[in-house]
Amino acid sequence: MTYSTSDEHTQFDYIIVGAGSAGCVLANRLSTDPANKVLLLEAGTTDTNPWIHVPVGYFKTMHNPKTDWCYLTEPDKGINNRRLQWPRGKVLGGSSSLNGLLYVRGQAEDFDRWEALGNKGWSYKEVLPYFKKSEDQERGADNYHGIGGPQKVSDLRLRRPIADFFIKAAEQIGIPLNPDYNGAKQEGVGYFQQTAFKGFRWSTARGFLRPAMKRKNLTVITKAHTNRILFEDNRAVGIEYLKKGKLHQVKANSEVILSAGAIGSPQILQLSGIGSKELLDKHQIDLIKELPGVGKNLQDHLQIRLVFKTSQRTLNDELNSYLKQFKVGLQYIFTRTGPLTLAASQVAIFTKSHPGIDRSDIQFHMQPLSADKPGEGVHDFSAFTLSVCQLRPHSSGHIEIKSRDPLQHPAIHPNYLSDKRDQKVAVDSIKVARKIAEAPALKIHILDEYVPGSEHQTDLELLNVARQHSQTIYHPTSTCKMGNDKMAVVNERLQVHGIKGLRIIDASIMPEITSGNTNAPAIMIAEKGAEMLLEDNA
Repeated sequence: MTYSTSDEHTQFDYIIVGAGSAGCVLANRLSTDPANKVLLLEAGTTDTNPWIHVPVGYFKTMHNPKTDWCYLTEPDKGINNRRLQWPRGKVLGGSSSLNGLLYVRGQAEDFDRWEALGNKGWSYKEVLPYFKKSEDQERGADNYHGIGGPQKVSDLRLRRPIADFFIKAAEQIGIPLNPDYNGAKQEGVGYFQQTAFKGFRWSTARGFLRPAMKRKNLTVITKAHTNRILFEDNRAVGIEYLKKGKLHQVKANSEVILSAGAIGSPQILQLSGIGSKELLDKHQIDLIKELPGVGKNLQDHLQIRLVFKTSQRTLNDELNSYLKQFKVGLQYIFTRTGPLTLAASQVAIFTKSHPGIDRSDIQFHMQPLSADKPGEGVHDFSAFTLSVCQLRPHSSGHIEIKSRDPLQHPAIHPNYLSDKRDQKVAVDSIKVARKIAEAPALKIHILDEYVPGSEHQTDLELLNVARQHSQTIYHPTSTCKMGNDKMAVVNERLQVHGIKGLRIIDASIMPEITSGNTNAPAIMIAEKGAEMLLEDNA
């Protein structure tokens, strides 16, 4: 491994932009062959912050400019003109170093749908081997899971009674118990699986990149902000990046790969002259290739938060004083168990917002604690949080640069709840949440609906609840979608349409967002993308 701070080595076979969930996978797989000279550029820092490696440390790393891009959306009409913080990892491992550690692949139908949209090779049957290839599943191997891969996947090391009562309540309203939502079927209720190992976060930096950094043919440069792609005619030949106030250029003999995520990848394309001609003309950027879909089709999961006060003790009671927090810290230090091993949620539910639809369209995240905002301390009363999101929203937004300055964040327009179908699902999902809370196993422990409050009853009132008491669940995707229509950016081989030597391999290529958390699919996309690169450049 080499940390380069000069232009001493400027020729590589592959240049990967972004050391996130996908980029770390690519760096590992492409550098396996010592004949391949690989460069990985990361705008952020190394992952040495100790809070990155403590599972609950996302409370410290999100919204921290040392590890987070700290994006902020534009005011959004669908959520009462609020602006939302959109954390994205600016560190080795990218958002896999900041996320809530939840390992969720999505539904088989998601990938079959991708293929049906014209993307040959992306059916569930064809992508399942790549999920299994990455995985080192604590439970062992079976038809759906792998062992021995770089990505550790484990069960939670923390359980509390209120979570068990919640699971029982879900069963009482007809939601089946499902101990493995990544297995034969997704629908049901059960505990989350997480990307952790023996009490530590297992990011793609730790699982994929660290072992590969021992290889002499892999160069990793951190604090390198990519400005633009370099072209000769219609071929990508390198990258220009900024480091310590100096511009550097590096050349790719085979291919340039963007793995900067659903915000970074379209931004870099637009800055480089690929995108909407109208947008590029506005900012006086020379057009390399007109692809109007760059930055469009933005999809995200919007979570609606409900908080219930309880008579049953929750993590609020274990964390509401400095002395108790000190004891929790000691428990983690000596046993690697307890609240500091907490993933973003404990219990998952995948179910239908109303009868008659063919598959689950909403997801619940249940946390045995509550707070006004993450990282600001828990409430001084016993409570749990129940958030619900629509899995496949019809609403979509867009991302576009504000100027030619690569250091300026782009404008993010999510357009949440702009589609009336999504508004109905939002209202129905709150009703399902309340139905679970009314089930006998849980009702006896609930004192009050603290957020939003039981006074909100009509559909109009519940829609406003959804607009006001909602946040991103940190799953932006689809801004450089795969396909063959006029808004597609890459083909089924993840090659940018009309440009040679340039691919995009990250969550931005999803034609449609997956039904669940997006880290696991991003890793799968990189596994499949790496294989394509090696095949096409053999």
